Amino acid sequence: MLAYDYPLLAIILTIQVLFLVVIVGFVVIYTFIDNFRRTDHGGFAKAGWALLIVLLPLVGAIVYIATRPEMQNPPPPSSPPMDPPSQFAV
Repeated sequence: MLAYDYPLLAIILTIQVLFLVVIVGFVVIYTFIDNFRRTDHGGFAKAGWALLIVLLPLVGAIVYIATRPEMQNPPPPSSPPMDPPSQFAV
């Protein structure tokens, strides 16, 4: 009975909507994390961007990504670089 009540096109549409919601969620989380990692703007700017991203998730994230400048001093990598392999390694 379920197959007659929920046709194939409705299942495909549901999967597409779920995919869109997941993608928007990832973009919003990325912009939120990027906002707080940046060192080139202060506390009030971070709070303003965070408020915009929380209140208008998709619009706030798109505006943030479109207007943010390139980072002048990126944070150092979290892990130290690996040493190059030696010629004489055993």
